[in-house]
Amino acid sequence: MVLQMRIGELSRRSGLPRDTLRFYERHGLIASRPGPEATNSYRDYPDDMLITLEQIGDAQAAGISIAQLATLLGQLGAADPETFDGVAFLQERIEEVEARIGRANRFLDSLRQAKQALATPSGQP
Repeated sequence: MVLQMRIGELSRRSGLPRDTLRFYERHGLIASRPGPEATNSYRDYPDDMLITLEQIGDAQAAGISIAQLATLLGQLGAADPETFDGVAFLQERIEEVEARIGRANRFLDSLRQAKQALATPSGQP
């Protein structure tokens, strides 16, 4: 049985504001469905949505924009398995993230070198 939660509970458990969750839903990153009561407009989210939100956060931390995520999910969801090479598509995304990580690591090394240079008294190696 899949547990369901409303947006307030999802917000509380994820630590994300309701507006962010609605933004993600408008952009197709997450989805809800109508609650069981036909008399209201409440929406329910599956319990595993917390994992999806964590993955969205990880992607953003890796430099992937919401628009890029929406495109990625849209392409994966609408892909015709006969004509869409999902493995190649994902390999391209992996290479993009690896390139970002490489650039971030080079910048991190530069920051460490600058810190070391500032910590070393003038004139001493």
